Amino acid sequence: MTTMTTASPLFQPRESFSVSYCRRKALEVHCDNSQTNRNLAVPRSDSSKLPELSFNRLQLSDQECCGLLRRNFGGFVAREAVLDEEYWTSAWLRAEAHWESVSYMRHIDSYKRKYAEQEFYALKRRCTGQEGNSLKCFCFVAVKKEEKNVRRTVLKSVVGTLDLSIRQFLCGETYPGEVKRPSAVLASQEPFDAHKYAYIANVCVSKFARRRGIASNMLYLATDIATLAAGMKQLYVHVNADNKPAQELYKKSGFKVVEAASYPLSKDQMLLMSMELSCDEVLDQF
Repeated sequence: MTTMTTASPLFQPRESFSVSYCRRKALEVHCDNSQTNRNLAVPRSDSSKLPELSFNRLQLSDQECCGLLRRNFGGFVAREAVLDEEYWTSAWLRAEAHWESVSYMRHIDSYKRKYAEQEFYALKRRCTGQEGNSLKCFCFVAVKKEEKNVRRTVLKSVVGTLDLSIRQFLCGETYPGEVKRPSAVLASQEPFDAHKYAYIANVCVSKFARRRGIASNMLYLATDIATLAAGMKQLYVHVNADNKPAQELYKKSGFKVVEAASYPLSKDQMLLMSMELSCDEVLDQF
């Protein structure tokens, strides 16, 4: 991740607005009646000049994160991304994961940067509800816990990322991504909740911070929010058929393979996994 330091220009926020958060028993929320400002200005096209980003910017303190839904575990905290620099670092982690198996390639950093730029803009669009059948999108990050007399930059703090989206089935869809009857028309909204589901994507952890429970705890936070804050009953995720570690992670978290949507696949195809969500089960943990 250090390659980003010299490659990225400075950034000053251009627009912000407040977002209130639903507070539930199963989710930690600190500071009553507080709101958090988020920078969500989205360029009109991916070809726009990358906004200025300051990677000398310090990670937010616990006090500055007041009001965010979060999950504390070990030496880390999982919460929703706030700063544009956090969105960019999330995009960079995804670029590193995408190109990890071919890291020996010439000019690989250029490919990573291009991928990260495209993902940054796509992520900002998703989180402002500007993409397809996505009704709401959350970008979660796992950051190192604040330590007394230690302030880290965003780059040195963010170690994991995950997207949770609330979607609506398209007409003809039985499962997410089903293509037997492609349509841009949303399913009937009566009853509305019956046609909505939660979907997880882009689970990434820095290769220097793996096997510390970061991915599983981000999944737990996403599950809690999908269940309690969004009221969803079903959570889905796609995973590569040859990615056995990821499949085991999801199975341990409660996911099962959707057999009807997962035909015999080649190693480069995707399995669909799902989890039934229950508010009672979440609350029983506390």
